[in-house]
Amino acid sequence: MSDPTAFHTDLPKALKHTMALVLAGGRGTRLMNLTDHEAKPAIPFGGKYRIVDFPLSNCLNSGIRKISVLTQYKGHTLIHHIQRGWSFLRAELGEFIELWPATQQMGDESWYIGTADAVFQNLRNIEEYAPEYILVLAGDHVYKQDYGQMLADHIENGAECTVACVQVPRMDATAFGVIHVDERNWITSFLEKPKDPPCVPGMPDVAYASMGIYIFDSKFLIDQLRAEREIDHTSHDFGKDVLPRIVDHHKVYAHDFGRSAVKMPGSEKPYWRDVGTLDAYWEANMDLVSVNPELDLYDEEWQIFTYQAQRPSAKFVFDDEDRRGEAIDSCVSAGCIVSGGVVRHSFLYSGVRVNSYTKVTDSVILPDTDIGRHCRLHRVIVDSRCRIPPGTIIGEDAEADAKRFHRSEKGITLVTQEMLDKL
Repeated sequence: MSDPTAFHTDLPKALKHTMALVLAGGRGTRLMNLTDHEAKPAIPFGGKYRIVDFPLSNCLNSGIRKISVLTQYKGHTLIHHIQRGWSFLRAELGEFIELWPATQQMGDESWYIGTADAVFQNLRNIEEYAPEYILVLAGDHVYKQDYGQMLADHIENGAECTVACVQVPRMDATAFGVIHVDERNWITSFLEKPKDPPCVPGMPDVAYASMGIYIFDSKFLIDQLRAEREIDHTSHDFGKDVLPRIVDHHKVYAHDFGRSAVKMPGSEKPYWRDVGTLDAYWEANMDLVSVNPELDLYDEEWQIFTYQAQRPSAKFVFDDEDRRGEAIDSCVSAGCIVSGGVVRHSFLYSGVRVNSYTKVTDSVILPDTDIGRHCRLHRVIVDSRCRIPPGTIIGEDAEADAKRFHRSEKGITLVTQEMLDKL
């Protein structure tokens, strides 16, 4: 774990005067029907967590105690989760995690129309708390980061804005917003999904991709957002509009995520995942099932906090030759019952039941799903609260799967209750 105090002796005071804004209003359309009923930050991840728990936990572990979560699209599940699991900070100590739903605060707007607009519409709330620094976070990525280290870099460099960047193979960066920097890591331009991404100086095969994580001097951000409101033909987005506009005239610094990432013991590779597609979501869950996952959820020094209903221990029943409840190379969450079925290399979320003579392989089964007898599921994502009819076979016939369910480019099949109701 990094030691941010080594970089700035006044860092604890700076963290106390930092306010985090978690942008959690996006739908996540690339997750297809998985976000039909809740926003992407509220999607379950890692068995007992929701995606939004990762930036929130990073804030607490970093020493940031003033946090607001901005919601918009189908925020009911997300709001309940925050209320139930994140209401333990003490207001009398200046600590809080507040919910700021989109409420049409501006007379000429309906809802948030971009990330910068979401912050602008809450300027009055922000100014009431008078933070010295503002940390803007995407609420829909999975990673562990010490924001204190990033803030220390921001202060030490005298930046007005600092952008967190992750190193990616240069030609893979065509799918990201790419940051061009000089030899001192000052940002010279932003490029949206460039065909020929610029490299990191001295690293010809590596490019910097923006992580959607920004630290601003508070007054500077407020001034820039007010200026942004006067510009025509803008989407009011940080990455597309605000940051590209300010790099020519202001001090905008690129913070290498590797400096602040909380890594697995013995690993030099930082972990950051945008689980915004079905394939990426499935792959991230399968990584957690592996012997040595890249993301350490067992780290007691940098815990990921959440709300979880109290459930009994997982249970495995029956031990007959052809009817044995077992799970191999799998993660099985609390409240699960594997009743005479076989689970291999899969992730069962809370409250899942796998009934007799059923086989589940290479699959992600979300909470409170019941899988009937004599089913075979392979390389599937099953949405929460599904009831899989007995005898259902998914993952063995690509053509049949595509007709009944949603099949991804890499052959992962998404199953929802609405799809099952049409069978």
